[in-house]
Amino acid sequence: MSSNSKKQPALGRGLGALLQNSNTDITSTGTATAGSVSLLPIESIEANPFNPRTNFEKEALDDLCRSIQVHGIIQPLTVRKLGRDKYQLISGERRFRASQLAGLTEVPAYIRIANDQTMLEMALVENIQREDLNAIEVAISYQRLIEECKLTQEQLSEKIAKSRSNIANYLRLLKLPVEIQAGVRDSLISMGHARALVTIPDEAEQIRRFNLIISENLSVRDIENLSKTGVKTVTSTASKSIPKALNSSQEAIKNFLTDRFSTKVSIEKAAKGNGKLVLHFNSESDLNRLIELLKNS
Repeated sequence: MSSNSKKQPALGRGLGALLQNSNTDITSTGTATAGSVSLLPIESIEANPFNPRTNFEKEALDDLCRSIQVHGIIQPLTVRKLGRDKYQLISGERRFRASQLAGLTEVPAYIRIANDQTMLEMALVENIQREDLNAIEVAISYQRLIEECKLTQEQLSEKIAKSRSNIANYLRLLKLPVEIQAGVRDSLISMGHARALVTIPDEAEQIRRFNLIISENLSVRDIENLSKTGVKTVTSTASKSIPKALNSSQEAIKNFLTDRFSTKVSIEKAAKGNGKLVLHFNSESDLNRLIELLKNS
């Protein structure tokens, strides 16, 4: 039995079953020939618009590019046929992009037939199973499978071989404020931190503790203790991290800076008297605007 056949059960009735089905295999000639590989011109392949992954780290792509230049593509792409000599990726976008960087003119690929909904399902399941998605990307993929592919959590659990509690834990992350979701995506906090924050009913308190995690390097246990004790009585590590309230003069300065820079301003004071002044920005251009204002102040 090949290594591929050993891995197929983990895919449940999702991508694995589709790729074994001769009815979805354009190379079939009446008998099952799923798994055959064709060399396709790279210019005949277009990216998958359903891919949940939007961020591809340049360093990782460069590493994969160098590997492909030396060893070639070990794992073929999977594509669907759009029309005469035109194909669309189902899975393998990192390999596809790295192959373009490596200057390849042809790439090995499995060729399949799939309608848009089936393709979406295949792409999402493929990414969940094989890609190193961050927790927010996984949560979004789960939500899209449920909403756009009309799956229940039970059906999704069977399809991706994950427990319903695992799925529920990821989906709950999408209830967090966007600022915190971005923090998970950018690895500012862990999924464990996010799961502790999602239990807090008040959004403002969630954001306050999110900022504490970053500024004071709090552990997941610290945040859990804060929740259990109602913030007033905490572990020794976390107790040092409860910020002091601003006095009237400091609030006035905060309001002045907010007006001066036309952005959200945070002044955070730790119990020891230290702290930080934060100017928030919403985009690269907004950051550049703030930098120019600071230079000219």
